[in-house]
Amino acid sequence: MEGFAAALVVSFAVIFVAELGDKSQLMAMTFATRYRATTVLAGITIATALVHLVSVGVGVGLGAALPTGWISLAAGVAFLGFAAWTLRGDSLTEDEKSKAQRGGRSALWAVGGAFFLAELGDKTMLATITLATQHGWFGTWVGSTVGMVAADALAILVGRWLGRSLPERAIRYGAAALFLLFGAWLIVEGWTQVA
Repeated sequence: MEGFAAALVVSFAVIFVAELGDKSQLMAMTFATRYRATTVLAGITIATALVHLVSVGVGVGLGAALPTGWISLAAGVAFLGFAAWTLRGDSLTEDEKSKAQRGGRSALWAVGGAFFLAELGDKTMLATITLATQHGWFGTWVGSTVGMVAADALAILVGRWLGRSLPERAIRYGAAALFLLFGAWLIVEGWTQVA
């Protein structure tokens, strides 16, 4: 159970931080202006659970096929890349804004479909793959899913208040610093295994 708990906590923390200021939070806020918050959260949860299930499958496959030292080095470099990506910032394209504002036959499917497509190849998907190479698949899946849903729920419930109270730059720098810290830690861990 210790491995599950560690995977759960680490995955939750990393994905929660990765979501701060991400386009998913912007989409969640946009959808929440049109649909009920519970419907938006349900759509986000379904899409996130599916995307992260695929992500942990890929990560576990990579973890079984490659030596752990090299995986740690690659994961560390990936996290340094996530830090740079976070510093760059994220915004919705006009097409994504349009999809978030359009109504459909079912709000749940509209939200879920939009989030599923938006998360494919996103930094949270890549971070989940990276985490799954290091930790158990189930804890990583649950932790990353709950972390993302919690961050998007935060955007729905208090996003506007936080946007006025905390500068976006502070949120972005804080998230990037945590990614940098995780990356450096993984590189040191990987280097000791390879050397």
